[in-house]
Amino acid sequence: MYTEIKYLNLLSVRLEKYKQKKDYLWNFRCPICGDSQRNKNKARGFVFQMKGKLRYKCHNCGASLTFDKFLEGEDPVLYKQYRLEKFQESGRVKPDMRKVKRVVSTTPKFKVDILSSLTRIDNLNNSHPAREYLLNRKLPTEALYFTEKFKEWVNSVKPDTFTDTKNDEARIIIPFIDREGVCYGFQGRSLSPVGVRYITILVDEEKPKIFGLNTLDYEKTIYICEGPLDSLLLENAIAMAGADLSGINDFVGDVVYLLDNEPRNKAIVDRMGKLIDNGETIVIWPTNIKEKDINDMVLAGIIVQDVIKNNSYKGLTATLKLKDWTKA
Repeated sequence: MYTEIKYLNLLSVRLEKYKQKKDYLWNFRCPICGDSQRNKNKARGFVFQMKGKLRYKCHNCGASLTFDKFLEGEDPVLYKQYRLEKFQESGRVKPDMRKVKRVVSTTPKFKVDILSSLTRIDNLNNSHPAREYLLNRKLPTEALYFTEKFKEWVNSVKPDTFTDTKNDEARIIIPFIDREGVCYGFQGRSLSPVGVRYITILVDEEKPKIFGLNTLDYEKTIYICEGPLDSLLLENAIAMAGADLSGINDFVGDVVYLLDNEPRNKAIVDRMGKLIDNGETIVIWPTNIKEKDINDMVLAGIIVQDVIKNNSYKGLTATLKLKDWTKA
């Protein structure tokens, strides 16, 4: 790992709070998400050894990358020097510069615009089942897509995901798009009342299962909920699509977590308790609201944003409110 460590040290001048904590472990503020905006001393980006190679992991935004991918994103010029040196290490005394150029200019290993072959929901007729479903649920449609043959399309952007495409089906596509506007994954929402409702696919396995990163304003309060469709109904919201909300710490800026309104669901109550223990702000729904999720609340005529504003808690107050909520 000599070369990796050498280039990490070269990159270190651009990394805030950079320090080596012990052999093969370095720590600094995450340059991808900017780390905590409330506490400038927090540093939750780490480079560490795994199976004889260096990896980067942020315990704030969840970014997880091999060192070379991390270097490429932070300093493309330094990355090209690194790739050239790695070629020379492999025994090529005089590397073919055309090949080196071709290698170092390769960025994602997936199609940049994986949504190009899909139909936008907004381009469907109002009577189309997918558009009709969303409109009936009072859900925004501009960020969503549709495919008649989900498995076939998935295999076209991520080969061999499905070995059997005989019983294919139509699905609404909910794309995961990063801050640079690149779609790296998606959820497929079934229109059928039976079977698996949501299927989550990551084209880039190193990216987090987060919906809404491309529309987030990091200077405002961020609302983190469970379902992508629910997040479309809130201001400045993201969703952990199939991931554990309590598994992330202090995203960036002011954060409010919203879990489903299910006081009898032990898993949800446990996750809310864990968030409180981690010092996070959470919404504890008023006991007069019986709807399970944000979409159902909107359909019932509830002004959800106002409810959130008046029912967000943290610390001891949150603990007491949670206890009352589970008994109601």
